[in-house]
Amino acid sequence: MKAITRSRYGPADVLELRDIDPPQVGEGEVLVRVHAAAVDPGVWIFMTGRPLAVRLATGLRRTRVPVLGRAVAGVVAAVGTGVTRLHPGDEVFGTCQTGSLAEFATARQDRLAAKPANLAFRARR
Repeated sequence: MKAITRSRYGPADVLELRDIDPPQVGEGEVLVRVHAAAVDPGVWIFMTGRPLAVRLATGLRRTRVPVLGRAVAGVVAAVGTGVTRLHPGDEVFGTCQTGSLAEFATARQDRLAAKPANLAFRARR
């Protein structure tokens, strides 16, 4: 799958569009085919690793999760064991664990909600 990744902390030039393996769905997790992702100040913080205290949670010298982004909206592609309230084909939004700036992301089922039917994945112009 294609994803925006980085192998080190730094400014926007550390970002690369790369082909990587899709994330594996674990117990209680959902695989989401990403239709929309958000870029917010948190993405910049995780990209730069500043303030330095953030590295205690994300990796001291290099990041543990190479794909940026946490806010995600898309369609459930697969579910792991123990997932009861979401099913393949459901439209969802929420927070993911593996980075949302990619074609697929995983999230715990309790971090996702059904997308309201009257909202589109992308803004209309």
